[in-house]
Amino acid sequence: MLQGAPVSGDREDLKLTASRDAPLGGQAVLEGVMMRGVSTWAVAVRKPPADGAAGDGRDSAARGPVEVRAFPLVSLAMRRRFFRWPVIRGVVALGESLGIGLRALGISANAQLPEEERQISGGVWTGTVVVAVLFAIGLFFVLPVGLTSLVKDQVSSSVLFWAVEGVLRTSLFLGYLYVLSRVPDLRRVFEYHGAEHKVISCFEASDELTPARAKRYSRLHPRCGTSFLLIVMIVAIFVFAPIGLPAWWVLVLTRIIGVPLIAGLSFEVIKWAGRNRRKRWVQAIMYPGLQLQKLTTREPDLDELAVAIAALVAVIEVERPGDASAGDLVGVEVVA
Repeated sequence: MLQGAPVSGDREDLKLTASRDAPLGGQAVLEGVMMRGVSTWAVAVRKPPADGAAGDGRDSAARGPVEVRAFPLVSLAMRRRFFRWPVIRGVVALGESLGIGLRALGISANAQLPEEERQISGGVWTGTVVVAVLFAIGLFFVLPVGLTSLVKDQVSSSVLFWAVEGVLRTSLFLGYLYVLSRVPDLRRVFEYHGAEHKVISCFEASDELTPARAKRYSRLHPRCGTSFLLIVMIVAIFVFAPIGLPAWWVLVLTRIIGVPLIAGLSFEVIKWAGRNRRKRWVQAIMYPGLQLQKLTTREPDLDELAVAIAALVAVIEVERPGDASAGDLVGVEVVA
């Protein structure tokens, strides 16, 4: 099950990777990791030390205990056949992932607060996510078409219009990720992101789930959300191409309405890539997305890997993702 060759896009060392795609996904949170399976999701968070000792995050002695919480999950895709249809299942999975991610972030943020302090309410987190989603739609879909519309009269064809818009959208996305990668306060989140990838790959390879073993795996994963977002940027170019050059307000409206369709199509692409990860031509297609993950992941230490393992163990104690059928894979978290 293991491959000893370097993983595409991660040649810093000889990293191991898995040859199968398990029904697992996850997300880095504040000082922790959320893991999701078919019927369970769990979040593991390292709490501050009880004595309030300060540390730089690298000193194990200055770290607190790991708190693990697990929750049952019944996906809409398991309840209604309609939600398992191609493209639609991607929209459902992403919506559910957003909800779970919101709860996991709330749990991780509250775990960092002293017991006597007021806990962050769910309403605050919901409002934050709504604002973030609106900001993303505005930045990556409305702004590019708005700027391109300013030179609409100078563009000779609809083909050139959507090409310029697509390049502008992708450039904004790449620039945004680069800026995030330079923010010092996000470094530990990116380390936990790398830990999540390594632990999932370790499990997918049927290897022993220990920090030392997981560290040998690549921090890059073909189902990563960063790769998924790059696919979204590319798929959007082709989805919007047939619309042509209507009035500017129609262009803006289609960019907003088209987001679920683009997300659903991108879901199918990245799941397909995960299942076919051993084919070299698929690796070549996914290579840019893997390279992009170097901006949103960092090499984790053993303690961070231990937190990610704790979250995964909480899931596999309830279910056995390695024995899941093809039907179980439908609707499961798209990103790792």
